[in-house]
Amino acid sequence: MTLLPLDPDELLTTTRSVRTRLDLDRPVPLELVKECLQVALQAPTGSNAQTWHWIVVTDPELRAQIGEFYRRSYNAYRGSRSAPQGSVEKQAASARVVTSADWLGDHMGEVPVLVIAGISAGEELPAANQAGLWGSLLPAAWSYQLAARARGLGTAWTTLHLVYEKEISELLGIPPRVRQGVLLPTAYYKGETFRPAHREPLETVLHVDHW
Repeated sequence: MTLLPLDPDELLTTTRSVRTRLDLDRPVPLELVKECLQVALQAPTGSNAQTWHWIVVTDPELRAQIGEFYRRSYNAYRGSRSAPQGSVEKQAASARVVTSADWLGDHMGEVPVLVIAGISAGEELPAANQAGLWGSLLPAAWSYQLAARARGLGTAWTTLHLVYEKEISELLGIPPRVRQGVLLPTAYYKGETFRPAHREPLETVLHVDHW
């Protein structure tokens, strides 16, 4: 697969959550998804344990069922959200995110490929150092998104499906000791360009030597 001509900074600053621009009608080759996952497997993992698992869902009926769980969870989340705060730019960006998130809530089950990243853990998550557990999975999930962007695919990062983690695990036959960390809908995207998102100035979050 030919990669897009993106330098590292452009790749990192223009890999966005893609929702309304996901192409629901264009099939995504499984081999292309596997290529992205091969890149993801180079991400850091605690003690080099590599205890991650990747569930790639392409079956239309399974995607539809996951999409229904996601829709239920999203609707509950949507109803509990408060009005966006912050600068005018931040509020405008939040409004755009809500609009696109609404769309994905209705169409998750139609996205050509759903990738669930999981990791081996106990049926009960550890009371302490969950950062160590998820830190061995989430960098790889981000690497998958970067690899997908470089290959002309769009993805979105979401965890709202985890409200129904048990039900989705049963649906897909995921063992109880493998816990899901993130759902990554994957499709070709419509349009040509992405640009860096608005962020609050670095000075508002930077602390050097002390708070």
